[in-house]
Order: sequence, then structure tokens, then C-alpha cells
Amino acid sequence: MGSEATPSGGRPGPDSERGAGHDLGFGLGLRAQHMAQVLAERPPVDWFEIISENFMDSGGRARHDLRRIAERYPVVMHGVSMSIGAAQPLDMDYLRRLKRLATETGARWVSDHVCWTGVAGVNTHELLPLPFTEEALRHTAGRVRVVQDVLERPLVLENPSTYATFRQSTMAEWEFIARLCEETGCRLLLDVNNVYVSAVNHGFDPDEYLLGVPHDRVAELHLAGHADHRTHLIDTHDRPVAEPVWRLYRAARALIGPVPTLLEWDDRIPPLPELLAELDKARLTATDRPPASHRVTCHG
Repeated sequence: MGSEATPSGGRPGPDSERGAGHDLGFGLGLRAQHMAQVLAERPPVDWFEIISENFMDSGGRARHDLRRIAERYPVVMHGVSMSIGAAQPLDMDYLRRLKRLATETGARWVSDHVCWTGVAGVNTHELLPLPFTEEALRHTAGRVRVVQDVLERPLVLENPSTYATFRQSTMAEWEFIARLCEETGCRLLLDVNNVYVSAVNHGFDPDEYLLGVPHDRVAELHLAGHADHRTHLIDTHDRPVAEPVWRLYRAARALIGPVPTLLEWDDRIPPLPELLAELDKARLTATDRPPASHRVTCHG
């Protein structure tokens, strides 16, 4: 296992000093069942990522423990409800609460997804796909600029796994994301598992995706497990990382370099030692160089 994390010290400023793009190393998603153990044992994790919505409105013991963990480890925030691509107005109260939590925890960056999550005030709790059109790009870019003004920091956006596409799309997902980063200055959270899941589901080349995203805008890489249903894959976050995703991760690291890597595990969560072992596998895999002829073959 890697060396023990050192205390994070004072609260860092938004992005400019130690924010998106700084290589924090290898992190875990912080889940409620592990918080007491993290505080008691200080496991060899370089940083933790929290689900923003789990703490934005919480108080008491959960918020107190989060503050203690944030004093010992770098923390980043990852949300699922910003709905950056939705047609309805941005929820300004949500953004203000998000900013308060980021300030309180000293979050190195704040992330969410390139998606929409609901309509008319109803949250579907699903990361719904966008049409990749010029109109959707202009609309989403305008909303990203507003969010960044409110948060006073660059927003980091993740490519979600998807199970449907729009016939109206006029560009590939990676082109849409590249142009969104270019036009707004936002950063990219490149979820390698999501690239593979969507590649299988929609029949595109995951290596072409990796080549098409803006490597200099990648702030973080995600790894997770998925369920194989033969005709399609589901991004379940409930099992170890699959071998094709490890191969794609090697390729991503070769292209992008040493950016922070996060292991996600959100269902059927194992004991912390099992997560640490999977995180160690990420550390070892990151040092591997893919062969010159490397390509990830999709199946399904």
C-alpha cells in the first residue's frame, strides 16, 4: 500500500493553487459505513471524494466527522443533482449550499455530470443524456459559466454512462465535451469505466474517445465496476473494476499523465480493506505502459 496521507493543513483556495489538475494521487469515495474507521485508523488513502448531496444539508455527527476527515485528507466534491444540461433554470439555492460546503471542507474542486436530471422541479435521480447539438452546446455552456461565477472556481464535469442516444446529435460525445471545456474553461472528470460502458452500449471506439477529449483539461479519472448483461452494460459501481477498463485506464494514463484517480464503489460496499486492495491495483496499473499496438476491444 502507499504511504500514509499527511494532514491537508490550511484550507486551499479555489483551483488557483491546489485545485483541479493537481495530482493528489489515488483516492476513494467516502461512504458513511467507513467514516468511523477512517478517523480511527487513518488508512493509506491519498484523498477522499464525497457525494455533495449527502452532506449539503446534513448536520450533527456526519458533518462533524466530515470536517475532521477534511482536516486530515484532501477532499473533493462530486454531485449528482446540478442538472447542468436541463431546460429549467438553475437552482441558485442549490449552488449556494454547494459553495458553502466547498468552503467548509476546503474542497479542491467541485464536480458534477454532463447531463440533465429532471424537469419541472422533479428530480429523476438519473443522469439523463444530452443531445450533442450546437444548440445544446450553447445552452449548456451558458449554464456552466453561471455556475462557475457562483462557485468562484472552474466546474469539473464528468462524462456519464449512457444507455440511449439522440438521433438529432450532430457530433460525438467527446467532441461535445472538448468544445464545452474550450468555450467555458471548465475541467473534465474522465470516467474511464463510463467510456467503456457507453462504448459497448453504443458501438463506438473507446480509444477514439480517449484521443478526442482535451487531455490538458482532465482534472480527475474515475474507476468503477459495471454489470455485463451480454447485450449491454450497466454502470453499477458494485463490484471490482473489469479487465477491459483497466486496459483503458492504462491507455488514459499514457495519454494524459499523472492526474488524480478515484475508485468509486456505491452498492454492495465491501469492507474497507477490500477497497484499499482495489486502490492498490490502481496504483500498480498506473505504472504500466500499454504496448504500442494497444487497443481496447469492446464486446456486447
